[in-house]
Amino acid sequence: MFTPSFIAPARFDEPAAALEQVRTIYEHGIKHLRESLARFVEGENFPDRVRACYPFVRVHTNTVTRTDSRLSYGFVAGVGTFETTLTRPDVFSNYYLEQFQLLLKNHSRDQNMQLEVGTSSQPIPVHFALGGKGNIEGSISPDRIFSLRNVFDVPDLSAMDDSIANGTHEPAPGAAYPLSLFTAPRVDYSLHRLQHYTGTAARHFQNFVLFTNYQFYIDEFVKLGHEIMSRTPDPQNPRDDDDYIAFVEPGNLIRRRTGRDPQPDDELNTPPSRLPQMPGYHLIRADGNGITMVNIGVGPANAKTITDHIAVLRPHVWLMLGHCAGLRNTQQLGDYVLAHAYVREDHVLDEDMPLWVPIPPLAEVQVALEAAVAEITQLTGYELKRIMRTGTVASTDNRNWELLPHRTPERRFSQSRAIALDMESATIAVNGFRFRVPYGTLLCVSDKPLQGEIKLPGMADQFYRERVEQHLRIGIRALEMLRRQDADKLHSRKLRSFAEVAFQ
Repeated sequence: MFTPSFIAPARFDEPAAALEQVRTIYEHGIKHLRESLARFVEGENFPDRVRACYPFVRVHTNTVTRTDSRLSYGFVAGVGTFETTLTRPDVFSNYYLEQFQLLLKNHSRDQNMQLEVGTSSQPIPVHFALGGKGNIEGSISPDRIFSLRNVFDVPDLSAMDDSIANGTHEPAPGAAYPLSLFTAPRVDYSLHRLQHYTGTAARHFQNFVLFTNYQFYIDEFVKLGHEIMSRTPDPQNPRDDDDYIAFVEPGNLIRRRTGRDPQPDDELNTPPSRLPQMPGYHLIRADGNGITMVNIGVGPANAKTITDHIAVLRPHVWLMLGHCAGLRNTQQLGDYVLAHAYVREDHVLDEDMPLWVPIPPLAEVQVALEAAVAEITQLTGYELKRIMRTGTVASTDNRNWELLPHRTPERRFSQSRAIALDMESATIAVNGFRFRVPYGTLLCVSDKPLQGEIKLPGMADQFYRERVEQHLRIGIRALEMLRRQDADKLHSRKLRSFAEVAFQ
């Protein structure tokens, strides 16, 4: 086996020192793979298999430490050994540092608690060693593509399942318990898929995420992003958007705020020849607490796909903003729907999250969304109820549910007390619950099929453009309110299981 020189495991009391060791091991391995791959591309043949492995972090506890009962993460479940593999410290350094700090702080009574960092036995697939830059197949002659897997480790799907997140993981006898929801290969897999689906690099994603199913919202978000970048913050008249420093669009096109110099790592790319499947846009803050918006398109499959991958970035919250069918005669076009429950007829997560699992509303998110609607519309109390209704949203994978015979969908929706219907909201909420990411939904009624008010092209376009700007401002305002909360309060205990992993 042709491997990099060995770096011995070490124990740390200081989180920053442990993170630096993670970085050293990872970069050491990545450099080895990249240099070996370059030699392979040039035609060199290796007598041995080329391999480098991910770093790991491990903790061991001999006593049960009673932590603050208000905490939702940052501590291990009991006595034993807990570990996880780590990747991409360039993307996750702040996240890893926070998790290390919390572990040592919350287990400070355990005198033997230390962070052990070393090289794991989990190989780094050579595709992931490129960090999203470069295309292996495009640089290797056809006669060497087939021999690549005989020399290097390639992605192994058996190392990337979601059993930890799904609550079905059973450690082998004598093996450590998991410390994180995701292993390093699973994280790397999602980082690559994010670049593919959204057209933007993982490092641009922010901690507060908006999903939409209509391009109109993206057009308005881009317009807003450009306006913010063109303004220089005025210290005499501070604004909520003063801390946004850049706006990123598909193709990793970076627009810096007026008065800020370009950064050395700004991509000098051109717009893509066509938009990716689910284009992503990012209002960047230096602390990562900006806003990412993704157009997921129509349907639960896309909603599941993108949230499967964004979840590895551990965002603080994601919200669905989109249009829906109003199911009540008392609703008007343009009314808002704040979801507090979901009817799940999307069928894309039934195996991972059974239908008998309740998906609870999260108080912090619900309060922020309602407060944002009130602030932007300038309506309160009983008057606010005139344009916004809280209730159950039904999500279906059948876009033409109205055509089913015997009115069976209508009966089910009525029995569930649903007030609105769409195709994505339940999926996004369920995957938020599944991956411990706070979630919420605010929809806008754009048609009322049960009352014969269906979408007509001209009418729909006019309606969307009139309502989208206000709806988007409400979503952004809600995220700004949530940003002011401490992360440990936002990441609700409702999302955590009996024996939960320590990492958020």
